[in-house]
Amino acid sequence: MLGVSPRRMRAHMLKPNDRIPHLDQKFDKDVTDREFSNCLFVRLVAKQQRFTRVDFKYSIFDSCYLRNCVFDSCDFVGCRFISSTMDGSAFPGCKFDYATFEKTGIDAEILNSGCPGHENLKMRFARSLRMNYQQLGDAKSANKAIKVELQATEAHLFKAWNSNESYYRQKYRGYRRLQMFSEWAAFRALDIVWGNGESVLKLLRALVIAIFFVAIIDALFQGRSHVDTYVQSIVATPQAFVGVSPSTPYSRVSAVILALLRFIFFGLLTAIIVKRFNRR
Repeated sequence: MLGVSPRRMRAHMLKPNDRIPHLDQKFDKDVTDREFSNCLFVRLVAKQQRFTRVDFKYSIFDSCYLRNCVFDSCDFVGCRFISSTMDGSAFPGCKFDYATFEKTGIDAEILNSGCPGHENLKMRFARSLRMNYQQLGDAKSANKAIKVELQATEAHLFKAWNSNESYYRQKYRGYRRLQMFSEWAAFRALDIVWGNGESVLKLLRALVIAIFFVAIIDALFQGRSHVDTYVQSIVATPQAFVGVSPSTPYSRVSAVILALLRFIFFGLLTAIIVKRFNRR
């Protein structure tokens, strides 16, 4: 538009979103079939109340106290929960698509029954709750949220390249489909090796398998063919891994492989330990 300043153009394009503020209010009785969409609730209070089929879409809950309430089939799509208390509340049949949480006390049970249906939304929902629990220092709930997030991530990546659902085939085509396959393959590989940074048992299993293969490689480099020599190599390899000199001769190639394996293993183990302590 000629002759119109950029500031006036921005003012012309922006319009109020008509968000309705509710400051220092209280629900003192049950609520059924009501609409409170696009609202701003600040210091809202409700205790042991029941909300049935209430529409809260795109609302913001800031510093609210909603304790021991039951939200039955309510719509929380696009909602944002900030520094609120929702301990003891239940959410059967509720929708939480695109909802986010920050420093909000909410039972981890919501991860069992409140996750969105689509894997990509479920992944974001669990990630938001994981970060929320980490902010509160709730390590147990954060670990539970991580498990849900990882499961949803794997399912989403797999469907992105393999599913025939119209959503995935419309969004991921050609090169993007190949890219999602490579991301899924990398995710699966890391899950097998160390559970994507969450499983010490998987890391130990991968280490045992790696040491076994190094023992076989050592036996081949030594030119051994008898069964007893393979057994001796399998016994000697763990000793070499922990730094104890084996009683039987050991090839230089196998020693180098074990040294690299030792650095990688202890690095991954340290990363798992640090991540666990950072959640506390």
